[in-house]
Amino acid sequence: MPDIYLVTGGSGFVGRHIVQQLLDRGDTVSVLDLVQRYHDVPFYHADITDQGQVAEVLRKTGTTCIIHTASPPAALKLETADLYFRVNVGGTKAIIAAAQEVAPPASFGRVQVSTMSMSAPPIPEKHNDAYTESKARAEEAVLEANGKNGLLTVALRPAGIFGPGDHQQLLPGLYQVYERGQTHFQIGDNTNLFDWTYVGNVAAAHLLAADRLDAPPPAPVLADLPEMPKSPEEVPPLTAAEEDLVRYALPPVNATTGVHRTPTSAARPLGPYITPPPNADAILAAFNGPAPRNIPVSRTRFDPLSDTTLARSKLHAPTTSPLQVAGQVFHITNGEPVYFWDLPRLVWHHFDSIYPEKAKSRKKGIWVLPKDLGMFAAAGAEWWGWLTRTDPTFTRFKVGYSCAARWYNIEKARRILGYEPRVGLEEGVRLTVEAWKEHIAQKQ
Repeated sequence: MPDIYLVTGGSGFVGRHIVQQLLDRGDTVSVLDLVQRYHDVPFYHADITDQGQVAEVLRKTGTTCIIHTASPPAALKLETADLYFRVNVGGTKAIIAAAQEVAPPASFGRVQVSTMSMSAPPIPEKHNDAYTESKARAEEAVLEANGKNGLLTVALRPAGIFGPGDHQQLLPGLYQVYERGQTHFQIGDNTNLFDWTYVGNVAAAHLLAADRLDAPPPAPVLADLPEMPKSPEEVPPLTAAEEDLVRYALPPVNATTGVHRTPTSAARPLGPYITPPPNADAILAAFNGPAPRNIPVSRTRFDPLSDTTLARSKLHAPTTSPLQVAGQVFHITNGEPVYFWDLPRLVWHHFDSIYPEKAKSRKKGIWVLPKDLGMFAAAGAEWWGWLTRTDPTFTRFKVGYSCAARWYNIEKARRILGYEPRVGLEEGVRLTVEAWKEHIAQKQ
């Protein structure tokens, strides 16, 4: 039977894109949120920190798969720390408990919309802010619930989300900088690679995770063996199904660049010729077809998908498989890391075509502010904000964010979820700015 979905936070930025993609493929979906912004799906007003309210919604909807995206926005006010822990941690635990209280669903999808400071395993003991720490604790609760009382769980870690409908995060900030004529300022030397992720790709990853959540692992878990291995060397070798997942070279991510093939003797353009080779059709068909899967991949023992690492992972969690979806964490990005300031400048370039009168004022050289000096200036801005009881727009968090190297390996998501970015960065920025233009026009 097809799943019945409930999206918590379904009126929000990421949640709405998930709902829309579920609707586009004909699924049954409801929304649980505090605010109703759309009227094309059943809506339930409930507090996710109240287990009873959540359980009542689950019973009314007959939900079999929960996609949980509800969270307060990542503000920087110290007084919101309690709110983050109450909603992100307490709310997540309440949803898990409600799902266990109701007849256990066939699958329980917990999709984590996390800050990137949490996205580098292992999760640090100390976090930069309360929002990140609350997300980390919520993720721990989700993974801990996997396999208990009929629940299956999975966590996703998207990075640098942008796209249409972003009215609180990246786009408003970039638009504010553009309005103020401050696009020529740069903090840091812009040599830090950074992962941005188009929201439609994030939503697609959610659906893939939900669809494959109850798929069996490609090999029996160690807990099913008559005797548990005592060391990685005693773990059984990879099965044929596991080898099929990890032992072939993935093609490059080509959402922006397009498909590029390296010519070989067996797969190449024919070029000019007088007499075609006898197997000309086969050579051309091989070049124009999909990349072969029989190209082996080379791994070191430190690779997260090497035989040694997989064996250790199985010993660490013998009741789950590192090559299945349930109980796992997946990084989700566009797979196209760029230097941090390159994407904002692409956004501002598109703004120039919308606001030509402002484009003329942007013809200034780039003023580079070193990170250390930026931190000093931001500390002063925060102190002045505290003194005047106003929210500073320039903070040490923003300086650190714009100067950090944060890009992630999405190989695990590509192999096990079957995730591939559908929309490249350039197309994503164009779609985002077009939606922003409509949003501003509606407000005027």
